[in-house]
Amino acid sequence: MAIEVTDDNFEQTILNSDKPAIVDFWAEWCGPCRMVGPIIDELSADYEGKAVVAKIDVDTNQIFAAKYGVRNIPTVLIFNKGELVDRQVGVAPKKTYSDALDSLL
Repeated sequence: MAIEVTDDNFEQTILNSDKPAIVDFWAEWCGPCRMVGPIIDELSADYEGKAVVAKIDVDTNQIFAAKYGVRNIPTVLIFNKGELVDRQVGVAPKKTYSDALDSLL
């Protein structure tokens, strides 16, 4: 399972990570988010120990959603060494996310 991050631990968990990170910005009421969620959980297993795979609920954690201009969900952001390097808005196949992570490993 992907780890749940919040506004309180986002910087420590994602931005200060020495591994690439993928973060799914989602909400419980969002239908397309329910399609992306299982893909993110699969990536968590696939990249265990190699990348940080996380989810953040935008309804209860709005600071980093605003900081990175997340206006539509699901939005998946890819970070490397604390820098935003890629963004996928909407539902995409697992390969889209895995290719983005693989390019950073």
